[in-house]
Amino acid sequence: MTARPAETVETDETDETDDAELIRRSRDDPEQFAVLFDRYVHQIHHYVARRLGTQAADDITAETFLAAFRRRDSYDLARPLARPWLYGIATTLVARHRRGEERFLRALSRTGVDPLPEPMADAVVDRVAAQEERRLAKALAGLSRGDRDVLLLIAWGDLSYEEAAQALGVPVGTVRSRLHRARKKARAALGGDDPAQEEE
Repeated sequence: MTARPAETVETDETDETDDAELIRRSRDDPEQFAVLFDRYVHQIHHYVARRLGTQAADDITAETFLAAFRRRDSYDLARPLARPWLYGIATTLVARHRRGEERFLRALSRTGVDPLPEPMADAVVDRVAAQEERRLAKALAGLSRGDRDVLLLIAWGDLSYEEAAQALGVPVGTVRSRLHRARKKARAALGGDDPAQEEE
């Protein structure tokens, strides 16, 4: 077996390039933005799908990256991580679909069917899991938009308080108070269960 010549083994330096540098480069070379897309498209899609369902997530995810691409000249290059910025754009677009989201959550609270099926989904939905999904959806539907956005950015988007604040353009204290209020209301609706464990 012959070894591959050294020159054919390539390391993609863009894998290690921070987001701000990719955005800076994309201003002159738009194709650089594709690396940012590849880096975050699945995370953004998953977050939006949990909120609006998979059909809407395809459109919202595409709109998120299109908006980010169009706004890349105004991106603050002092922020090396673009993830909160992208989640902020996605959350704004989700807000446009707020009425649809509330209808979706009400329907989910009645059916208990998770909008993101497991990779090898079973034909039979576990009754206990379905009941929990309905209770969670009902609790989420009862929250104000601001409280729901904070809770879901932290619980489903896995953002820190600081990243959620950056995504929503609000102070960290506002994120903390909204999360506290959302967790309290959701916990009461779920019979004492905490939908987003607070990391201290």
